[in-house]
Amino acid sequence: MATIFTKIINGEIPCYKVGENDKFLAFLDIQPVVKGHTLIIPKIEIDYYFDLPDDYLSEINLFAKEVARKIKTIVPCTKVGVSVIGLEVPHAHLHLIPMNSVGDMNFTKQRAQLSAEEFQQLAHAISNA
Repeated sequence: MATIFTKIINGEIPCYKVGENDKFLAFLDIQPVVKGHTLIIPKIEIDYYFDLPDDYLSEINLFAKEVARKIKTIVPCTKVGVSVIGLEVPHAHLHLIPMNSVGDMNFTKQRAQLSAEEFQQLAHAISNA
Protein backbone atom coordinates (compact mmCIF):
# COMPACT_ATOMS: atom_id res chain seq x y z
CA MET A 1 0.00 0.00 0.00
CA ALA A 2 1.33 3.43 -0.95
CA THR A 3 2.44 5.69 1.88
CA ILE A 4 1.32 9.29 2.18
CA PHE A 5 4.79 10.24 0.86
CA THR A 6 4.34 8.07 -2.24
CA LYS A 7 1.00 9.78 -2.82
CA ILE A 8 2.78 13.15 -2.57
CA ILE A 9 5.44 11.98 -5.05
CA ASN A 10 2.71 10.82 -7.44
CA GLY A 11 0.87 14.15 -7.18
CA GLU A 12 -2.17 12.58 -5.51
CA ILE A 13 -1.67 14.78 -2.43
CA PRO A 14 -0.37 18.37 -2.73
CA CYS A 15 2.73 19.60 -0.95
CA TYR A 16 4.78 22.75 -0.53
CA LYS A 17 7.70 21.65 -2.71
CA VAL A 18 11.10 23.24 -2.20
CA GLY A 19 13.25 20.95 -4.34
CA GLU A 20 13.20 17.87 -6.53
CA ASN A 21 15.34 15.74 -8.79
CA ASP A 22 14.92 12.31 -10.37
CA LYS A 23 15.50 10.48 -7.05
CA PHE A 24 14.39 12.83 -4.25
CA LEU A 25 11.73 15.31 -3.25
CA ALA A 26 11.97 18.07 -0.62
CA PHE A 27 8.87 19.73 0.80
CA LEU A 28 7.81 21.69 3.86
CA ASP A 29 6.51 19.69 6.80
CA ILE A 30 2.88 20.77 7.31
CA GLN A 31 3.28 20.25 11.08
CA PRO A 32 6.66 21.96 11.46
CA VAL A 33 8.68 21.91 14.64
CA VAL A 34 9.86 25.38 13.55
CA LYS A 35 9.28 27.52 10.48
CA GLY A 36 11.24 26.07 7.56
CA HIS A 37 11.10 22.43 8.77
CA THR A 38 11.56 20.46 5.56
CA LEU A 39 11.29 16.77 4.68
CA ILE A 40 13.57 15.01 2.21
CA ILE A 41 12.23 11.75 0.80
CA PRO A 42 13.49 9.27 -1.77
CA LYS A 43 11.13 8.56 -4.65
CA ILE A 44 11.45 4.84 -3.98
CA GLU A 45 9.24 3.44 -1.23
CA ILE A 46 11.54 1.94 1.39
CA ASP A 47 10.59 2.12 5.06
CA TYR A 48 13.90 2.01 6.92
CA TYR A 49 16.44 4.71 6.11
CA PHE A 50 19.41 2.35 6.33
CA ASP A 51 17.76 -0.10 3.91
CA LEU A 52 18.16 2.48 1.13
CA PRO A 53 20.63 1.41 -1.57
CA ASP A 54 24.14 2.78 -0.99
CA ASP A 55 23.92 5.22 -3.90
CA TYR A 56 20.70 6.65 -2.42
CA LEU A 57 22.26 7.04 1.02
CA SER A 58 25.10 9.13 -0.34
CA GLU A 59 22.98 11.07 -2.83
CA ILE A 60 20.20 11.92 -0.35
CA ASN A 61 22.80 13.64 1.83
CA LEU A 62 24.15 15.66 -1.09
CA PHE A 63 20.59 16.63 -2.05
CA ALA A 64 19.82 17.54 1.57
CA LYS A 65 23.00 19.64 1.74
CA GLU A 66 21.78 21.82 -1.14
CA VAL A 67 18.29 22.15 0.36
CA ALA A 68 19.77 23.00 3.80
CA ARG A 69 21.89 25.73 2.21
CA LYS A 70 18.75 27.24 0.69
CA ILE A 71 16.82 26.98 3.96
CA LYS A 72 19.63 28.75 5.83
CA THR A 73 19.57 31.53 3.23
CA ILE A 74 15.85 32.16 3.79
CA VAL A 75 15.13 31.21 7.42
CA PRO A 76 17.19 33.03 10.06
CA CYS A 77 19.05 30.29 11.93
CA THR A 78 22.47 29.33 13.23
CA LYS A 79 22.43 25.90 11.55
CA VAL A 80 20.07 23.48 9.87
CA GLY A 81 19.80 20.31 11.94
CA VAL A 82 19.17 16.85 10.53
CA SER A 83 17.05 14.13 12.09
CA VAL A 84 16.20 10.63 10.95
CA ILE A 85 13.35 9.23 13.01
CA GLY A 86 11.21 7.25 10.61
CA LEU A 87 8.41 6.22 12.94
CA GLU A 88 5.71 8.61 11.70
CA VAL A 89 5.50 7.40 8.09
CA PRO A 90 6.83 4.04 6.84
CA HIS A 91 8.88 5.71 4.10
CA ALA A 92 12.53 6.71 4.62
CA HIS A 93 12.96 10.44 5.16
CA LEU A 94 15.14 13.15 6.62
CA HIS A 95 13.97 16.13 8.65
CA LEU A 96 15.87 19.38 8.00
CA ILE A 97 15.16 21.80 10.83
CA PRO A 98 16.41 25.39 11.07
CA MET A 99 17.82 25.81 14.57
CA ASN A 100 19.24 28.39 16.89
CA SER A 101 19.34 26.06 19.91
CA VAL A 102 19.08 22.33 20.53
CA GLY A 103 15.49 22.92 21.71
CA ASP A 104 14.51 23.71 18.14
CA MET A 105 14.95 19.98 17.35
CA ASN A 106 12.40 18.94 20.00
CA PHE A 107 9.60 17.02 18.29
CA THR A 108 7.46 16.98 21.45
CA LYS A 109 6.99 20.75 21.69
CA GLN A 110 4.10 22.77 20.30
CA ARG A 111 4.27 22.85 16.51
CA ALA A 112 4.68 26.10 14.59
CA GLN A 113 1.49 27.42 12.99
CA LEU A 114 1.66 28.81 9.46
CA SER A 115 -1.13 29.78 7.09
CA ALA A 116 -1.39 28.25 3.62
CA GLU A 117 -0.14 31.57 2.22
CA GLU A 118 2.88 31.54 4.56
CA PHE A 119 3.70 27.95 3.52
CA GLN A 120 3.43 28.89 -0.16
CA GLN A 121 5.62 31.97 0.21
CA LEU A 122 8.22 30.08 2.23
CA ALA A 123 8.33 27.15 -0.22
CA HIS A 124 8.70 29.54 -3.13
CA ALA A 125 11.50 31.50 -1.39
CA ILE A 126 13.47 28.36 -0.45
CA SER A 127 12.99 26.83 -3.89
CA ASN A 128 14.31 29.96 -5.57
CA ALA A 129 17.18 30.64 -3.15
